[in-house]
Amino acid sequence: MKFALVDEIHEIDRRAVEEFHIPEMVLMENAGAAVFRTTVNYFNSIKTPLQGKTACVVIGSGNNGGDGLVVARYLANYGVKVSVFVASKISNMTDSTKSELDIVNAMGIDVRELETDPAWSRFQITLRFADVVIDGILGTGLKAISGNLKPNVKKAVDMINAAGKIVVAIDVPTGVLSDSGSICDAAIKANLTVTLAAPKFAHFICPAMNYVGKVVVNDIGLPPVILKNVHQSIIDYHVVKEILPSRARDAHKGSCGKILVIAGSRGMTGAAALASQAAVRIGAGLVTLAIPKSLNNIMEQKLTEVMTVPITEANGDRNFFHGFFGGEKALETLLELQKDFDAVLIGPGLGRADETMELVRKFTAEIDKPLIIDADGIFAFKDHKEDLKNLKKPAVLTPHLGEMARLLDTPINVLKNSLISKCRDAAKIFQSIFVVKCETTIIAEPNGQVFLSPFGNPGMATGGTGDVLAGSIVGISQQVAEKNLLNAAVAGLFIHGRAGDIAFQNNGNGLIATDIIDSIPQILKELN
Repeated sequence: MKFALVDEIHEIDRRAVEEFHIPEMVLMENAGAAVFRTTVNYFNSIKTPLQGKTACVVIGSGNNGGDGLVVARYLANYGVKVSVFVASKISNMTDSTKSELDIVNAMGIDVRELETDPAWSRFQITLRFADVVIDGILGTGLKAISGNLKPNVKKAVDMINAAGKIVVAIDVPTGVLSDSGSICDAAIKANLTVTLAAPKFAHFICPAMNYVGKVVVNDIGLPPVILKNVHQSIIDYHVVKEILPSRARDAHKGSCGKILVIAGSRGMTGAAALASQAAVRIGAGLVTLAIPKSLNNIMEQKLTEVMTVPITEANGDRNFFHGFFGGEKALETLLELQKDFDAVLIGPGLGRADETMELVRKFTAEIDKPLIIDADGIFAFKDHKEDLKNLKKPAVLTPHLGEMARLLDTPINVLKNSLISKCRDAAKIFQSIFVVKCETTIIAEPNGQVFLSPFGNPGMATGGTGDVLAGSIVGISQQVAEKNLLNAAVAGLFIHGRAGDIAFQNNGNGLIATDIIDSIPQILKELN
């Protein structure tokens, strides 16, 4: 399934009307009917049939308001007592919305413009007795990155929220910015959001996720080809099933991927262990952990299925430093070692010693095979962005928002408010695949394609889950179709997220990273 940005929605609407000759009012009719059906089904699911109940429909002057008027008409025909309130000027309505208003007026449905004190008083009384509120005020028409709602709209939003009724929003709740998921100075808190044609990014990202409630996607009769130029996709079971072929009967550990993990430092051996174990659990044939020499004994006790290679910590004539990678001898050893492996992960728990950061840059400059760079491995390029641009092959980078903001020299709030475009730009600039971790993880590749994971939960807000993701991606890199790094990122992210949700079902907020690793086999069984 694809998800659409606002400009794409406008282009879809234009093409539907101009190229496919679908009248705008037909789209409006289909949209309103879909919202009506979903609303009825929602109330039936909570054992409160809508027939005989009362509805308050609040609209704006745009086409979202026209959708709301269609809903009002269908509700009235269904036996619901309906009142319509217009939170903007009727004189500013689009032609199609005005036509829908004419139909509603002809049916005798009560319509009031929220411009006078008596109208606002009536609105407050109607809200008090309403069983459902339909939000058709703004929808995806709100495009600003941040700002304030118009006074009438904000007043209506505040009153709707204060009423505490079941609210059904059309496309996105009023006050929610569709492309960023941020909100204005107020936003409607919906119980149900019925989105049309395709999901919107706001349905998957905070703070909007706290406002949308349950999200249902409805078809409005658009030809499937019309979504062809939408370049954002939601990762689902079918996508991953297609890129993760069944294992051959004659498979052996050498054919399932020989993986090298370069990770760990004093105090952060857990990151190295988690990444390595995740790579094993997701099906890699052989996993070897390169670890600073003084930490090797610790890792041999921690790990059973993962082999370890102790790496010297001496740095030329400088003093011996315990528990960190660094130095020319270590670099030479790692470069020679990697020749025997199919894919490499570098970064989890490395620490940020200057010698380590230098080693990361020199090592990655020489690699000519699938490479995943995580955590401190990404930090190594903070002031050396040209080195990252000049890697021999596109790599996979797995930053969280803080690491991404640091790499781009961008404040986190600016990054978050334009996350899709920033991820897309970064992938193009650095010619690498970015897997950017937040409440919904995004994959962006250099050609502009974006993927989104709908999985994940608050329990995964715990140390080590990112290490498990990096290990999952490198561990599956030799098992996916064409041994393609984008396929590895998509499959690894899907399995990691689904495993995280299973772990959350079992452990709630007590979830720890190893619970995700333990749940990976269940997801692999589902896929096979």
